[in-house]
Amino acid sequence: MSAKGGAEGGAGSPAGQPRWGAGQWPARSAPPLVSIPPTTMSHVRAIELSRAPSASHRSLLPYQGLRALTSTYPWLPSDRHAVAIPFNSIDRLLHGIRRRWSRERRRRKVGRAYDMALEIARVIPYGSEVLDVGCGNGFIAHHLSAMLGTSVVGIDLGSSADAPIDYRRYHGAEFPAEDNSFDALLLCYVLHHARDLRVVLREMRRVLRDGGLALIYEDIPQGPWDRFMCSCHDRQWRKRTGPCTFRGHSEWWALFDSSGFELIAERQLSRWRNLMHPVSRRLYVVRHRGSSLLTAR
Repeated sequence: MSAKGGAEGGAGSPAGQPRWGAGQWPARSAPPLVSIPPTTMSHVRAIELSRAPSASHRSLLPYQGLRALTSTYPWLPSDRHAVAIPFNSIDRLLHGIRRRWSRERRRRKVGRAYDMALEIARVIPYGSEVLDVGCGNGFIAHHLSAMLGTSVVGIDLGSSADAPIDYRRYHGAEFPAEDNSFDALLLCYVLHHARDLRVVLREMRRVLRDGGLALIYEDIPQGPWDRFMCSCHDRQWRKRTGPCTFRGHSEWWALFDSSGFELIAERQLSRWRNLMHPVSRRLYVVRHRGSSLLTAR
């Protein structure tokens, strides 16, 4: 082999023919995996780049260090997307679970309010003007407005209600309503929250017309389990509305009679209406006896 042949080609290759085949030579023109902009660098710069961590080691760096490295060397491949994909998937999954849980809670809340409104509409005559005392989210008043063909008014301590109703804020003293302005009142699990029950009963007499009805739902502790559930309810609401006072069946009878109300109907309700609060409960329907029995305020 001549010196010229050994330098330019190889054993058996024609003169001037490169060592690699002609078919393999175009592969050298393919772009590199990492696009490095043409630049001139000093010897110190080359040593600095050679000591920079590789892409496989950069995943071990803290997030701030990784951002500083990629900002210093923008031509380095970034693994930001590779890390974000699984976290984005988990975030989407958790967001979907939270949204589904919120939707189910809303459906249960609205559905339970509809069932109670349907039960109340069987007692209150169509077209009656109704005040919902302690309306909460307002969905009972909202459903009942459609069933009775009137605008049910809701009052509570909060600044607003979730449902689109005629809402008025109650400050704990007088009801925000005129005298003798309603045909019926609703008090759905409200009276055990009252700090001064006599004041609430007096306001009920004031805003009700003669012969008006009041529908009262209440938890009635009858045994150890009921007393335990009522104590849990008390601890849950004590900081928001004060201590709860639960009364027995005979106590409610005596209170209604002494406050100028006549008990005309009552019904035992299933404790499984609310699976989160399984306690004995009753519905009382009382009638306002008239202005002759009103006491001086």
